[in-house]
Amino acid sequence: MTAFQRFRQIALAIILTWGWKRALLAMACGALSVLALAPFNFFPVLFITFPVMVWLIDGAGAGRYGGVPAAALTGYWFGLGYFVPGLYWIGIAFFVDADVFAWLTPFAVLGLPAYLSIFTAIGFALARLLWTKDATRILALAASLTIGEWLRGHALTGFPWNAFGYALSEPLALAQTSSLIGQWGMTFLAVAIFASPAVLIDRTRDRSLAWRVPAAALALLIVMGMFGAIRMSLHPTTMVAGAKLRLMQPNLQQDLKFNYSAKAEVMKKYLALSDRASGPRSTGVSAATILIWPESAFPFFLTREADVMAQIAELLPKGTVLITGSVRAPDLPPGTPITRAYNSIYVIDHDGSVLAVYDKLHLVPFGEYLPYQNIMEKLGFEQLTRMRGGFIPGTVRHVLPVPSAPPALPLICYEAIFPGEIGTHDERPGWMVNLTNDGWFGISTGPYQHLEQARMRAIELGLPLVRSANTGISAVIDPVGRTVASLGLGIEGILDASLPTAIPPTIYARVGDIPAAMLVALAVILAVRRRVAKRRP
Repeated sequence: MTAFQRFRQIALAIILTWGWKRALLAMACGALSVLALAPFNFFPVLFITFPVMVWLIDGAGAGRYGGVPAAALTGYWFGLGYFVPGLYWIGIAFFVDADVFAWLTPFAVLGLPAYLSIFTAIGFALARLLWTKDATRILALAASLTIGEWLRGHALTGFPWNAFGYALSEPLALAQTSSLIGQWGMTFLAVAIFASPAVLIDRTRDRSLAWRVPAAALALLIVMGMFGAIRMSLHPTTMVAGAKLRLMQPNLQQDLKFNYSAKAEVMKKYLALSDRASGPRSTGVSAATILIWPESAFPFFLTREADVMAQIAELLPKGTVLITGSVRAPDLPPGTPITRAYNSIYVIDHDGSVLAVYDKLHLVPFGEYLPYQNIMEKLGFEQLTRMRGGFIPGTVRHVLPVPSAPPALPLICYEAIFPGEIGTHDERPGWMVNLTNDGWFGISTGPYQHLEQARMRAIELGLPLVRSANTGISAVIDPVGRTVASLGLGIEGILDASLPTAIPPTIYARVGDIPAAMLVALAVILAVRRRVAKRRP
């Protein structure tokens, strides 16, 4: 038996798999696919798992109603296998306040993946509706899963974490294609490229025809790499004149960040760390023009603590500003109890005056608010931040004026994972500042995934990204995704760097998801035409 015959025999066995064996196989392929994501970035594994996905949908045709329910169930199992190991780290957040939330850990670790898998099931079901017996089914699957992933990124405020397109984030040259087609276009290409070997088992009169599809996919991967290498060579890293960054990474425990009694301890650490010398020639914070602290940096309302504002003013030399996260109290009449707040970013001048404020728009469900907040609170539930009534969402995304630097686009926490949402309709910013607190997730794969997704926004828009994280990973990234400087996970320290210069707006920055939508529409049209043609006598 030749190697090809053995390969085809394995594929046919997968196609004929049914029942619990099919479910286990789908989950195993989903779990292995996580290896394509950060911090592993081993995308070749998808050349194994995605063809299996195709063969399982092939076999679903033996079920009722054209195999659509069987395909949907297969997609659900694949999604569950993908999301449980990919998002296991969410459970760590429930042990920050273990006495209150630890019992919810199984519901978080299994419940969220169970919900997200619905969209993978939708993608598989739609693919089965468009299915053919030839190579066109690869395009049908790419289009259908892209639609399912897009729905996952938008339904119920959306959660596009670990979209399949992130498999093409490394090597960095491959990621450059996102500047043309964005994350959803990358998802389409990832599925089409990695699923292509499945057609090798198709029966054709000319065996060479079966090899053309994976050969074309490999050629596309090479072209993407060449395009990326050329793009990176055309845009060397340059720096904004006069803009010197200092990022402070306190590596602060979560119980301190939400404990008012720790106010003095927190401020002492922040002030000392911010002015720490970073080398023999370092002069501390006086060498920086922009000092950056992470998300929700204080266990109190910053601007309502006069002594703290005075300490910040004393810390900052003339010509230096502070960009920091903080909860912000709403504007209420004097004496009114504060029951809700904003998650905000402040720009503070050297004299302690507030130059600009941004309020987070895209809040985290169950972390910063509860769906049907009033009802769930009456039932005894509360979000992880334990703020009664939940955080208040901001009203508009706007750039922040920053002295000695171009205007900055503010992104708090996971706002950086939403492609297409972070563009502004007014002036183009010169950089993005992402303040986050990944301390919720400990030393896990979560912070690496978060950084990888934030970096993709830089490539998509052609804007440098400056990321300050409480426990890491803090980084300065140029507009084509190169890491200029970084501070590792779980490390206390400061990071000094210059601010990279933005490049001209990318195609994606100009037209958004239109190219990705065109790819999906074209693939659907081709699949429908092929399916209709096959039915004609």
